[in-house]
Amino acid sequence: MPKKIRELKQLLRKAGFTDKFAKGSHTKWNHPKLPKAIIFSGKDGDDAKLYLEKQVNDALETLRRINTEDADR
Repeated sequence: MPKKIRELKQLLRKAGFTDKFAKGSHTKWNHPKLPKAIIFSGKDGDDAKLYLEKQVNDALETLRRINTEDADR
């Protein structure tokens, strides 16, 4: 069962992402350590698309790797 958009947004907030509103129902999520933004569309109660869940999971994994490398230094 797909996650809700609000659940993905909570994960990103917890990881340090910030959001900016875009046109319509779109929001752009950025993190200072990552060059690429994640764009959400839809309402918080909507089911997230699989590609969006993958983007969020990939971004969170990349952040984990970066933070682990920083801690090892």
